[in-house]
Amino acid sequence: MNRRHILKTLLAAAFGAPLIAAAGVAGAPATILAPVIDVYKSASCGCCGAWVEHLQKNGFTVRAHNVANAPAYRAKFGIPDALGSCHTGMVDGYALEGHVPARDIKRLLAQRPKAVGLAVPGMPQGSPGMETAQSDPYDVLLVQANGRHSVYQHYNAK
Repeated sequence: MNRRHILKTLLAAAFGAPLIAAAGVAGAPATILAPVIDVYKSASCGCCGAWVEHLQKNGFTVRAHNVANAPAYRAKFGIPDALGSCHTGMVDGYALEGHVPARDIKRLLAQRPKAVGLAVPGMPQGSPGMETAQSDPYDVLLVQANGRHSVYQHYNAK
């Protein structure tokens, strides 16, 4: 195995994305497709737009959809209302509720646990898209199909 192949494999695992070889060019380096996240949000919510920017800065391709009833997407994708926030995303079969940090999404895609997805309930200060001088502690929750959840990642106040 050569160094280039190892690097491609490691990058693909880190981003949870397949490798696609350049079409028709023998020996051309493969390119990595960034995972696409569809985000369902209100057009008037500024923090939702800030979360989309956070995802883009961290290598994700985002398709933002302004919708009239964002909570309907939370229900559609299996996130309990008690874990709700202001927007819902979907990436590679996983739901993302609220201000989930990009690094936790990357970890989710690399580990591929059997789960509905991740949720950050409410709108905690200091989470991506909610950055302020004050930062509250918050948890990123791994949500199961039966609605149960566990702490996937904890963030301390700053």
